[in-house]
Amino acid sequence: MPAHTDNEIVIDAPFDLVWDMTNDIENWPQLFSEYASVEILEREGDRTTFRLTMHPDEQGRVWSWVSERTADRAARKVDAHRVETGPFAFMRIHWEYEETPAGTRMRWVQDFSMKPEAPVDDAGMEEMINRNSRTQLALIRDRIEQAAGERRPAAVLSE
Repeated sequence: MPAHTDNEIVIDAPFDLVWDMTNDIENWPQLFSEYASVEILEREGDRTTFRLTMHPDEQGRVWSWVSERTADRAARKVDAHRVETGPFAFMRIHWEYEETPAGTRMRWVQDFSMKPEAPVDDAGMEEMINRNSRTQLALIRDRIEQAAGERRPAAVLSE
């Protein structure tokens, strides 16, 4: 049975801004704190293949992998998977966006399994992904809400 995580956050910003900022893959190193760089390898329509490289971990190791991502703006969803799986037997990620009265709800669902020789098992990775997802979602929310605030017209002062 594969491991599963499901995390979400509501961002006080319009869907278009949330979609645009979270799907601007080239800008992910400025949106996420964990990524050092992104290299686009191929783009065909709504499908993008790219290499993500993380900042060095506590042991100085740099993790990098290739993912493929297909965005469907009309359906407000993105499906992705790792092409280079590294310690994962497989990794699939599903992003959903939904407009709510409080803003845009963004949800990340990840299904994966670790290889037997991986440094952590499924349960350990599930715990790490849940912890990291909460951190990254809060950071993304704050950065998008800041951008939304900068784009809102200033209140008109009446005399």
